[in-house]
Amino acid sequence: MFEAKTDKKTAVFFADGCEEIEGLTVVDLLYRAGIPCTKVSINDKPEVTSSHEITFRTDTTVKELNFDEYDMLILPGGVPGTPNLRACALLMEKVVSFCKEGKQIAAICAAPGIFAELGLLKGVRATCNPTRDDLLIESGAIHSRDQVVVSGNIITSRAMGTAVPFGLAIVAHYLGEDTAKALQENVLYCV
Repeated sequence: MFEAKTDKKTAVFFADGCEEIEGLTVVDLLYRAGIPCTKVSINDKPEVTSSHEITFRTDTTVKELNFDEYDMLILPGGVPGTPNLRACALLMEKVVSFCKEGKQIAAICAAPGIFAELGLLKGVRATCNPTRDDLLIESGAIHSRDQVVVSGNIITSRAMGTAVPFGLAIVAHYLGEDTAKALQENVLYCV
């Protein structure tokens, strides 16, 4: 049974062709930690099919979401999931406004490239999938090869293999390092 440990709400956005592990791992960790998290489809329907042809159901769609109720927007990567997220004008508008208002945005794998394309990473330390390194560098980001980078209100991570530390960084943001460490131990995630 879910028991909220914070009143802050997060939203993870899913597009057809997403890397399901990068999104659903974060959802799972946030749930375990007690951080409210809504799974959002950018499709007109709540069903999403991942890049590995796994179909799952989200809680709502981007058109139905009241963005004012949320504190953080989270973008998983994947191809063609990332370009599909990028093509969602409403989501891109909200990502930019969240960032400019100092609200939290987070992305993993290829999705930090969206932040770069939107001009949100200039002078910001960030990481991404190695296939998008050039895009981050060209956008003026301070490129890092760390698994997860927290830079003010922006959290970025590298790929499917870093989904757990990415999720734990979000948990630490809301509930502190001790809670994230306890969750890491509880799920037997070894580093």
